Amino acid sequence: MSKKVYCVAQFLPKPGKEAELFKVLQGLEANTLREDGCLQYRVTRQISSPFAEGKSFPIVFNEIWADLKSFEAHCQRNEIKDFFQAYCLAETGLAADWNVCIYSDEPENFDAPKLV
Repeated sequence: MSKKVYCVAQFLPKPGKEAELFKVLQGLEANTLREDGCLQYRVTRQISSPFAEGKSFPIVFNEIWADLKSFEAHCQRNEIKDFFQAYCLAETGLAADWNVCIYSDEPENFDAPKLV
């Protein structure tokens, strides 16, 4: 199994701000993709399909990181901290709400082989 970390970061834009927030989030992609531990970092927007009628925030980052250390280092970059401060936490920001979760593909108590 891998030590990869999968992140789903969802954003709910304030009314009328979806296109603007999406553009700002796209602006984070280039520098993040330069990070050594970043395997995938793509902002997406929800589209309609009768085969996928689940509920979600309309803007979602799909991220894959080499490991937890890489993900946590990313979260501490000034560009990422500044984004959350300006666009999520500030009253004048574009996001009404957000939800960031990380996942592993390893089962609990996986007895990974010890490489020597």
